[in-house]
This record gives sequence, structure tokens and C-alpha cells, in this order.
Amino acid sequence: MSATGSNDRFDRTELFDRIAAVLGVAALSPLIALIGILVKLDSPGPVFFTQKRIGLKEKPFTTYKFRTMTANAHQIPAPPQRVNDFSTFVFHSIWPDKRVTRLGRILRTSSLDELPQLFNVARGDMRLVGPRPDEPYLVEQYRPEFHRRHDVKPGITGLAQVNGRSDLTYSQMMAYDLNYVDHHSFCQDLSILARTLAVVMRKEGAR
Repeated sequence: MSATGSNDRFDRTELFDRIAAVLGVAALSPLIALIGILVKLDSPGPVFFTQKRIGLKEKPFTTYKFRTMTANAHQIPAPPQRVNDFSTFVFHSIWPDKRVTRLGRILRTSSLDELPQLFNVARGDMRLVGPRPDEPYLVEQYRPEFHRRHDVKPGITGLAQVNGRSDLTYSQMMAYDLNYVDHHSFCQDLSILARTLAVVMRKEGAR
């Protein structure tokens, strides 16, 4: 297949994602509004938590999530972790984390805190399916082969999220992400989206 044909197929897939995200925001707007009100009532501070992440071609962009921590939780952030061994590094938060609000715990375990990332998809920063975007300090520590995960746009969910999620080591997560980069397709994306719903309902790997 020619490069032009491949690009056209990718563009159509991305267009599907952006339309689906806009329709999703419209359909879920009552729920999004309700969660926003509850976040404001639960604790002082903004409704959304924004953070810089690394996307396609290693360009930074801003992600959106519902705020799940107290407003001052990130004023004195903990020093970034230095990863000495990606094969054993697992993202485990201290639980229960006193910085997490009462509502925040519910939003995290149900994954509802990530609903605002539909706005990222609608803007074109992200896809519905793809490698989860990392923070800059982690990207700076990547092994050379890990950078290939930025050959595609990051996603709200991906292969790693339906195959262990937060229970995976970093190397295992990367293996799934690179497999996705090499073999992604529209049909696979639909399968991952369906599997994501099941994982979220069962709260597998939720932190």
C-alpha cells in the first residue's frame, strides 16, 4: 500500500475519533456537569486538573482531568522518581493518600476522572486509543527504543490498559505500547474500546 493510502486511512480513523469525542461530550454533558459541581462542592479549588504530557513526535501538550486531590496538593510536588530499572518500576501510589479527596477516590477507581480527556481527543491532541501520554521527566529517562511510542498520538486507553493497567511494570507497559505502534488498526481500536469498558466496570488495576 502506498504511503498516501496509509495516511488517508489514518486520517479517516482520526476523524472518527474526533467526531466520536464530540458526540461523547455532548451525550455525557449532564454527567460531566454533575461531576464538575460535585468536585466544587467536595473541596475548594478548580474543577479540572491540568498537566503537561508528551504527545506525538514528543511535542508537549496539556491534558485535562477532573481534580481528585486537594487544591494545594501540587504546590510542593514530590521530587520526580528516578527510574533505575524499568523492568521492576510499577506506578503504585501510597494508598490511602490523604491528598486525595473523598470524591477523588471514587472518580479514580471508576476512571471517571479521565472523562475530560475527551476534550483532548476533540482538539486533536490525543486519540481514543493509543499509548498513554507520559510526563516529561519520565520521557527524559526513556531507553532509546521507548521513544518509538511517540510515532502515534497518545490515547485515553490502550493495549496496556486492557492487559493489566497499573499492575504492569513499566517495561511490560512499553511492550504493549510498542506492539500497538507496530500493529494498530481500526478494528483493533474498536476491540480495545470494548475491552476498556469491561475493565473499567470491574475496576481492574484502578488506583
